[in-house]
Amino acid sequence: MFKKKIDRRSFLKGTLGVTGAAALAGNFPAMIGAAEDAPVYMGNVIRTLSNEYHAAWNRGGRIFAESVGMGPYYSALLCEGDSEKQLTLMKAILTKGGSDVVFNIDPNQSPDATPIAELCAEAGVYFLTQWNKPDDLHPWDFDPYWVCHMGVNGVPAGYDVAKQMFEAMGGGGKIVALQGLLANVPAIQRFQGLEKAMEEYPDIELLAEQTAEWDRTKAVAIMEGWLTKFPEIDGVWAANDNMGLGALEVLRAEGLAGDVPVVGIDAVSEAVSATISGEFAATVASDAMWQGGMGLSIPYHAYLGTFDPATEPKEHREFYFQYILITQENAEDYWRANVEDIPHYDWDDLWDRVTEQITYPAPEGETPDSGT
Repeated sequence: MFKKKIDRRSFLKGTLGVTGAAALAGNFPAMIGAAEDAPVYMGNVIRTLSNEYHAAWNRGGRIFAESVGMGPYYSALLCEGDSEKQLTLMKAILTKGGSDVVFNIDPNQSPDATPIAELCAEAGVYFLTQWNKPDDLHPWDFDPYWVCHMGVNGVPAGYDVAKQMFEAMGGGGKIVALQGLLANVPAIQRFQGLEKAMEEYPDIELLAEQTAEWDRTKAVAIMEGWLTKFPEIDGVWAANDNMGLGALEVLRAEGLAGDVPVVGIDAVSEAVSATISGEFAATVASDAMWQGGMGLSIPYHAYLGTFDPATEPKEHREFYFQYILITQENAEDYWRANVEDIPHYDWDDLWDRVTEQITYPAPEGETPDSGT
């Protein structure tokens, strides 16, 4: 749809051809060192650094940028929940880098993916999105610049942690649910997972559900209100760890931690520790550090000409990647490998964690859209 620009990336692609096998093997620092006059600006476009999940995302992005000699040109663009600010920050980087920019973007809300795609395609920059976009908008609508969209399938993730909590409750009882931003795809999917699990456990009663907008402080206030309103709460399901940890603060203050199991998603270190101690029943790891680095590596490879996004199969353009369910059985192993240590990442193995192509529910009476 969009014509490629002839610019400094042509020099880098030519260098790729000269260096041959070494470059294809991922020896990009040496290659880039020969092209110091052609910096590539790398932006991780995320919500905030105030939660550990996005802080880990930022760390992974910086690790990748440094691995290819672009550390000085890396930045985290923090929208703090403001969609207009997100676009403004991206425009500022585009002013600096022109078409020599790659973005890894978590759109603030699903509808924001459209203006983001239009901005990047007009600028001629390669970008990747995660988590949020409208179902009827696809990367191939903006070939070649929108390289791919990826995320964790929130339905089984929400379902898995719910089942762990229900089992910890003995299969029955009264629960409350803290939802994420209601226009976010993962928030919608994860709550669907909870509802699916409840269908299998008829003795579970949902007393109340409310969005805390992924925010720990808001979750504290909501949980305090719920404990006042409901004399018996047997479990707390949260769409992310940040909110679950807010609920856990309140339970600890009331002497209920460990007796009222909590679940979340993201596997931040405090939640993993709470899982080890039994205060959390489960969490889910999507590996935010890998998301932050690989979300830049994929569009950077496209920028270099390692592959042409327009010719990739659609399961590489919109895909779910693997997650890990963390329970008391494996939480200590996960802690040692991912909290005490930094895992080794092969940034050149672009599609290693692809599990399946994302599919979308169709409007009533229509055939489901598989993205093909």
